[in-house]
Amino acid sequence: MYMNSRTRKCLLIFLLFPYVLVKAQQAPVSNASTYQPPVFNDASRVEKIKALLPAIEKMYKDYALEKKFPGMAFGIVVDDQLLYAGSAGYTDLAKKIPVSSASLFRIASMSKSFTAMAILRLRDEGKLKLDDPAGLYIPVLNDIQLLTTDASSITIRDLLTHSAGFPEDNPWGDRQLGITHEAFMVMLKKGISFSNAPGVAYEYSNMGFAMLGEIIAKVSGQPYQEYITQNILRPLGMTHTIWEYTKAPAGLLAYGYRWQNNNWQQEELLHDGVYGAMGGLITSIEDFSKYMAFQLSAWPARNDKETGPVKRSSVREMQQAWRFNNLDDQFTYPNGRTCAMVNSYGYGLRISTDCKGRAFVGHTGGLPGFGSQWVILPEYGIGIVVYGNLTYARMSVVNWAVLDTLIAGAELPPRQVPVSPVLQQRKDELVKLLPDWNGAEESKIFAINFFPDHSLPFRKKQAWDVFEKAGKIIRVAELVPENQLRGSFIMKGEKADIEIYFTLTPENPALIQQLDIRQLKRE
Repeated sequence: MYMNSRTRKCLLIFLLFPYVLVKAQQAPVSNASTYQPPVFNDASRVEKIKALLPAIEKMYKDYALEKKFPGMAFGIVVDDQLLYAGSAGYTDLAKKIPVSSASLFRIASMSKSFTAMAILRLRDEGKLKLDDPAGLYIPVLNDIQLLTTDASSITIRDLLTHSAGFPEDNPWGDRQLGITHEAFMVMLKKGISFSNAPGVAYEYSNMGFAMLGEIIAKVSGQPYQEYITQNILRPLGMTHTIWEYTKAPAGLLAYGYRWQNNNWQQEELLHDGVYGAMGGLITSIEDFSKYMAFQLSAWPARNDKETGPVKRSSVREMQQAWRFNNLDDQFTYPNGRTCAMVNSYGYGLRISTDCKGRAFVGHTGGLPGFGSQWVILPEYGIGIVVYGNLTYARMSVVNWAVLDTLIAGAELPPRQVPVSPVLQQRKDELVKLLPDWNGAEESKIFAINFFPDHSLPFRKKQAWDVFEKAGKIIRVAELVPENQLRGSFIMKGEKADIEIYFTLTPENPALIQQLDIRQLKRE
């Protein structure tokens, strides 16, 4: 049969019309093409933080005076910059050299996350795997007898998360800082005393991070100090950060002290060596703030171009709780309120999550003559760091108080998740269906499980019971998303309010798999 071009075109449109209609009814796909990262909605957020700075400076300086620190340096990082730096006391008591934001302090175990970051960079380059046996890179480990005959091999991941089975080794490990590669190999050849089988429990180990430094050297072909300096420190602009104290510029190096017999006594400075991978870095508030800003910049996940020395996804991986440490159900904030805290370990980072779901990421540091701590709250975009040149100076007390003051005083909320297109579309479609459910089964917005889970008659009755008590609906509030595929909204009635909570499936298009309707109590 002959068809002219116009007839053929009309027939084609007719045949394709059902497909076009279906496509038009599909919700937008929730992926990189539609994704919008969480944002801070408070335009005055930074100004509120600035208003608290005098009070925060007083908190740090009062703490330094109370604990008899010879000197202290501290900084507050917001988003991608050092918002404020302060100091008190002296780096050198004999010469009365004041501490400044450029003063160089040994940060001890705060160094561990740099070693972990170097491992992840090598992993990302395909040069190692985290589940590789450490013996692939340190052959002497293959000859070491483990705690039990059924124990698994020690992996790189075990070393990163303090779960290789080694005993907690503070302060013994601190005194190993300057040992050589040769001395370390001799130590390992004598065997290791294990406290646990590998891979089953958390126990803090400086030895494990010394091994990670050896692995970095083996894989990269250069000392771990050089690899970290060239591939992490310098790209971040940390140009004044060093490993060996004898290389510090005159007047900038902080000397360490111990409070003994009602007086400060100077500690002997430790040289850099194999154990520097666990605690050897020497840096300033100015330099370290750049590292904190980079750690914060990994959040939120987004489509922006990569700009750092390590992928943002790898930085976020470092900040995950990979090994449970303990539950402190009686953790008490400085203002006296109790809030349970779960403590875990990531890769070279301590991870704590409190009863409000707030995640704190960072690390403490302690060596003869020094104590330090840094903490960031990724979802709040803030971080703090403090150094003191007093042996094992405990900084967590003041830092918890400062963080609590920042969040409460500035009334800081975490980033807010924008509403994804698919979530908004499903909300609009739900509003049209409720409370009658007319045409619900034909709407094609519900997943295959939806009506088998609860029949349409059941859902109709449930909805009518709630909506009848609410009265006439006078306003539908904005959708509050939990993530890209889950959220809730309020339908405000004359007599009562109704909460609608729903979650979508992973298929494309995403469909409603769960729906909860409940009446809210009015204050």
